[in-house]
Amino acid sequence: MSGLQTKGRLLLLGAGGHGRVVADIAEASGWQDVSFLDDRWPQLAQNLAWSVIGKVDEGIESLGGAAAFVTIGDNRSRLRLLRRLMATGATIPVLVHPSAVVSRHAVLGAGSVVMPNAVVNAGAVIGDGVIVNTGATIDHDCRLADGVHVSPGAHLAGGVSVGEASWVGIGAAVRESIRIGAGVMIGAGAAVVSDIPDLQIATGVPARGRSRS
Repeated sequence: MSGLQTKGRLLLLGAGGHGRVVADIAEASGWQDVSFLDDRWPQLAQNLAWSVIGKVDEGIESLGGAAAFVTIGDNRSRLRLLRRLMATGATIPVLVHPSAVVSRHAVLGAGSVVMPNAVVNAGAVIGDGVIVNTGATIDHDCRLADGVHVSPGAHLAGGVSVGEASWVGIGAAVRESIRIGAGVMIGAGAAVVSDIPDLQIATGVPARGRSRS
C-alpha cells in the first residue's frame, strides 16, 4: 500500500461473495481495519481473512464512529439498506481500486464501488450504491442512477443513461446515447442498440426486451 493514505475502520454490511471483493478493494485503497456485519452471525464468524463481528441491525445502531459500506449484490436489497444507513448520518465512502481509472471530472455517489481495471470517463455521473465491476467501462457523460450494477467486461458508450436498480450483464455492450429504464436486466453478451423501457429483460444481438412480470 505504499503511497496510499491510510484510513480507519470500515464495516461492510453483507458477508457474501460480493463482500469479499469489496473488502479486498477497501484494503487495497488504504482501509486498515475491515470487518463484516451479517445476519448469519455468530454461525458465520469469518469471511476469508475478515471477521464477521455481529448482525446488521445491531451494527447500524452502534457504529461507534466507524465508516460503513453496503456489500449486498442484489440491487434492490443493496439500495434499501444503503438508504437506511444514509438516514443514520453514517460516513459512507466511495471505494475505487487503485488499478481503476476514474476521471476527476466524473461524479461518484456514496456507497459506490469501482473495481479493478474499470474505467469511468469525464462527465459521467454515478449514483449512490452503484457497482462498476471488473474491467467495465463507463464512457463520457453517462448517467447511472442509484443501485445500478454494470457487470464485468460490460461497456457503456458515451451518453448512456441507466435507470435505478438496473443490471447490465457480463460482457454486454450499450451503444451511445441509449436510455435504459429502471429495474431492467440486460443479458450477458447483449448488444443494446435501442432504448429499453422500465422493468424489461433484454437479451441477444441486437438486444430485444420482454416484460419481467
